[in-house]
Amino acid sequence: MGSERHATVAGLGSILPDRVVSNEWFESFIDTSDEWIRDRTGIRERHFAVEGETTSDLATEAARRALDTAGIAPEQVDLVVCATLTGDTPIPSTAVWMQRKLEITAPAFDVNAACAGFSYAMSTATAYIESGQAETVLVAGAEILSRVMNFEDRTTCVLFGDGAGAVVLRRSQEPGVLGSVLGADGRAAEILIIPGGGSARPPTHEAVDEKSHTIHMPNGREVFKRAVVEMANACRQLLEKSGYTPEDVDLLIPHQANARIMIAVAERLKIPQERAVVDVESVGNTSAASIPVALDRAWRAGRIRTGDLVLLTSFGAGLAWGANLIRWTGPDAP
Repeated sequence: MGSERHATVAGLGSILPDRVVSNEWFESFIDTSDEWIRDRTGIRERHFAVEGETTSDLATEAARRALDTAGIAPEQVDLVVCATLTGDTPIPSTAVWMQRKLEITAPAFDVNAACAGFSYAMSTATAYIESGQAETVLVAGAEILSRVMNFEDRTTCVLFGDGAGAVVLRRSQEPGVLGSVLGADGRAAEILIIPGGGSARPPTHEAVDEKSHTIHMPNGREVFKRAVVEMANACRQLLEKSGYTPEDVDLLIPHQANARIMIAVAERLKIPQERAVVDVESVGNTSAASIPVALDRAWRAGRIRTGDLVLLTSFGAGLAWGANLIRWTGPDAP
């Protein structure tokens, strides 16, 4: 890689659907309460897509906002990468639907690493820029998880929400994305899974009746433990590889899965809570969308300034995890 081929964040944007769903909404049909949900997850409300709204609709709007922030026209985009597990269609990819709606001709593909998807997508997009295959890459994380939830399972259905976030990465002579660390452990694949809908369990009437096309988490305690360990370890590895320590981090943005998990990760890294973004209260767990949504909201709130060292980390089904380290070179907050 030449010294002048770096990827830097040039723009960012996010969107949450208009429909707001409070914890009380669940009380009418499952054994739960606002207090129970808040205590265990930190979630107060989340957003659900309305009928007819698709993942690519949300991703495209987030992308438009990111492009506007960057002052870049859609036709300048060389590549579209979308992280999602709830694509509009099995084929074509959600990135292709985005490309069509943005009226551009760039190559486009999806990345599915579940809740770790945005970490994987950022690493991929950065590699395209550093290797000279692209100058400008649009990276989105978008989900409509309300379409793959079992509303009879109180341990999972209260966790998730819908939304989308996007960043524009551009070639720069100044280092922006300093590095990434990715990991996966397929030995634990069954502890967080949508078992149906693929070639292993095609969508038959029986499979749909058994809700095999919805999220199953038979061992939430183990997922919690692994999430804390793997995110903290990925952050340590990345910081060490990049020549930094946790004390150097200005802002930690973990995957917004659960407030307890995020607080535990920050504590393991000895990063003070005021330097960590815990934005799950009004958003819920939006899987691959959670980091770009939290990043955009933190930036718009003035929590990220030029020169800041921003650490992103995620964990999801696979099991898969990752971290990205960014030296913020702009844009400045609106």
